Amino acid sequence: MLEKKGISANSILKFLINNAIPLLLVLISVVVGIMRPTFLSVNNLRNLIANTSIRFIIALGVSGSIMTKGVDLSAGRSVGFSGCLAATFLQKTTYGAKVYPNIGNIPVMIVLLGVMGVASIFGLVNGVTVSFLNVPPLIATLGMMTVIYGICLVFTGAQPIGGLRDEYTAIATGSLFNTKWVSYLGLISAAVGVFIWFVYNKMPHGKHIYAIGGNEQAAEVSGISLHKTKLLIYITAGALYGLAGFLLGARAGGMSVNVGFGYELEAIAGCVIGGVSTNGGIGRVSGILIGVLVFELLKIALQFMGVQPSYTFIVQGLVIVFAVALDMRKTIAKK
Repeated sequence: MLEKKGISANSILKFLINNAIPLLLVLISVVVGIMRPTFLSVNNLRNLIANTSIRFIIALGVSGSIMTKGVDLSAGRSVGFSGCLAATFLQKTTYGAKVYPNIGNIPVMIVLLGVMGVASIFGLVNGVTVSFLNVPPLIATLGMMTVIYGICLVFTGAQPIGGLRDEYTAIATGSLFNTKWVSYLGLISAAVGVFIWFVYNKMPHGKHIYAIGGNEQAAEVSGISLHKTKLLIYITAGALYGLAGFLLGARAGGMSVNVGFGYELEAIAGCVIGGVSTNGGIGRVSGILIGVLVFELLKIALQFMGVQPSYTFIVQGLVIVFAVALDMRKTIAKK
């Protein structure tokens, strides 16, 4: 009966294999929800939305480089430095342990634009290194990751940053019309997602990204500027990292130089789980959102089950490897 309707056992098996990670993580979440009822509580779901919102923005930044068969390992440190930069300039003037006591009350929006601008400069350097100097993205962004971390250490003096202004932290804690679900973080993340969807699907730059990822030589022959496209990819990524870091500082209520460690791996995992192919040319914003969501579900589920953080890293690493292996399997099957 199923085969008459065009659904065969092989197609069902193929669907299960290709979507093994999301299905498995959803199953784990259901089991944890039954064993730990508070897992499905309103507060935990709001926490999931807040975490997903920031990680989603980071993953959107990483997605462009992955779709062009590259990678951006500087994402985590760029987010961390952006958060430290924002927190430094948005400390209360009365706070006794200010990093720079002479800084006054700078408007929050000015700080946001400045942070995104600085992060975009890091992205610009990545883009120039990759597109004009022909340094492999892995090496270029690995070097930038180390440079940004060093700059962050120098800038902050490696000291924790606290005493943040209320109007800054309210961005993470507040919600539209004081509702429980429509948080500012969720709205900002949704707006960024719509913007990137528009870029990828309606603008020439997005079409160029897919073309380069599909076949770089053919894209160049057809008149697409590889240099310009890759430059814009990394600049845009930098701006998104700056925004994510700014929001992360508001949500954490304080920052330190170690914040952001490993975020690039989580972003890559979210992208790959969501269908962004490491072989280039394939990826959707909706898929990235799903990938980030299920990855966050895994992390929270492990916490509720009392799994030690050390083992959590092991599980996350295995998920990343498995996700890439499934992606390679899909690519081989198409050939």
